[in-house]
Amino acid sequence: MELTALVWILLPLFIAAGSALLSYYIMQARLEVAVARERESLAEAQAIIRNQEKLMEEKVRAAEEVAARQAFDQLLADFRVEERHFMRENRSMFVNRKSLVMQERLYFRNIPLSNWIEHEMVVEEGTDVKSLAEQASVFNARSLAAAGAAGAANGDGASRGVRLLRSRDSARIA
Repeated sequence: MELTALVWILLPLFIAAGSALLSYYIMQARLEVAVARERESLAEAQAIIRNQEKLMEEKVRAAEEVAARQAFDQLLADFRVEERHFMRENRSMFVNRKSLVMQERLYFRNIPLSNWIEHEMVVEEGTDVKSLAEQASVFNARSLAAAGAAGAANGDGASRGVRLLRSRDSARIA
């Protein structure tokens, strides 16, 4: 009888220990599932943050490039060429020579960067004086001539020989 009494005393203790062990393993499994979910959400959040950082760096780099380009364009817009030309006649006993005298000067805003550069070209009968002046220009390029024609149409002073340099023509100045 002692054995049965001992079994009846130890059986609830054994069942309680088994239940405690079983509930411990169940709680551990639940904890591992919760930790795995948190790690997954943390990994997603970190991936989103990395993507946002890369996107922000690209936006900052693009904004810096745009700002640098705008600053450079504004600097180049401050360069201009003032041009004046006139006809000169040299009369001697036997020769009556007409020549086109063209003078150019480079400015940064209102500050002259160069002295007047003068070109004298002999003009023959039937020669186009305008194209001759454009060909002899030191600071002029085809695109600059087009800009001057567009400026003359707009009436911004280009008819007086004042033109803005384009950015691709500025490399020739420096």
